[in-house]
Amino acid sequence: MKTDTVYKQAFNAMLDLVSGVPIETPLPSENELSAALSVSRTTVRKVLGELVSRGYLRQEGRQRIVARLIPPDAHFANTETISASEQVETRFMEWMLRGDTRPGQQINELDLARQFGVGTTGIREFLNRFRRFGLIEKRPNAGWRFKGFTVDYAMELFEIRELFELRSAAVFAELDPTDPVWRELANLEAQHRTLLASIDERFQDFSDLDNRFHRFINAVLPNRFIEDFYEIISFIFHYHYQWNKQDERQRNEVAIAEHLAYIEALKSRDRRAIELACRRHLASAKQTLLNSTRLR
Repeated sequence: MKTDTVYKQAFNAMLDLVSGVPIETPLPSENELSAALSVSRTTVRKVLGELVSRGYLRQEGRQRIVARLIPPDAHFANTETISASEQVETRFMEWMLRGDTRPGQQINELDLARQFGVGTTGIREFLNRFRRFGLIEKRPNAGWRFKGFTVDYAMELFEIRELFELRSAAVFAELDPTDPVWRELANLEAQHRTLLASIDERFQDFSDLDNRFHRFINAVLPNRFIEDFYEIISFIFHYHYQWNKQDERQRNEVAIAEHLAYIEALKSRDRRAIELACRRHLASAKQTLLNSTRLR
């Protein structure tokens, strides 16, 4: 159920946020939490109520005070935070990227529905959304055809990603110290440190945090065309990270350290330091993409 999924995602994100706040410290207002987590105030209240009932927070008037440390097993499992449409998306990407799918191969909606255990309507809706990425095409009276994921495709995506993010990251050097963006950045930093502290148990949670971190950076310089194209970039990059299980824990730990160095550079508001940190991390991401697809 979508609403339940949104709640569980918000619950996990709130746990990460609370973990970065010292005990006996009040949390930000509901409005601030709503903005930081990108969910409604209703969802924020529901999550806060559950944290109070579990004893992680206590309520004093309208304030919620951090009462104790969050245990490592408090989070919902990844499988519980994925909606039905995301599950179809996940299964399809796994089929496409890890199967024996070759350019020119026909895609049969009924076969996929049987493999994924879903209805053909869900498959058809997904394929219609997915074709804008340029990896599949609809052929008149002939169903769907896989066009192929090539080195050139991957590198073209990466070039655009680097162009967008370098442009957005540079804006941090010009932001006023009182801009609300800095509070959001502090929340993300706290979530990174919390995840790093429990990396052995939660290393698979990095993909979501990675996605939110890079979206946050790109959102500092709003552009409707960049936002739309970033859907493609995010889709490809993060699925490749997810399915390359070799050394996944170690890779994610290194990536978190790179993010923290990147965050320090953003906080410094030093344009040169920001560019170097951004380029260093994106170069690492590029190599991860190439390694995960085994395209050399």
